[in-house]
Amino acid sequence: MNKIAEYIKSSRRAAGLTQQEFALRSGLGLRFVRELEQGKPTVRLDKVNQALAMFGMEAVPGRKVDT
Repeated sequence: MNKIAEYIKSSRRAAGLTQQEFALRSGLGLRFVRELEQGKPTVRLDKVNQALAMFGMEAVPGRKVDT
């Protein structure tokens, strides 16, 4: 989840959006956006995809990469 968290945060900042603006535009709650960007491991996948959709992306199954 950390890669997704990093992607959302950097993309949001690159778009010039605050967390609150991003939450409003994506239809997500501010608390969810904060938790997502902090890498909370128990966020809902449908909401993760809702956030990723703002940047034309989605979470899909893939092989786990050890970091």
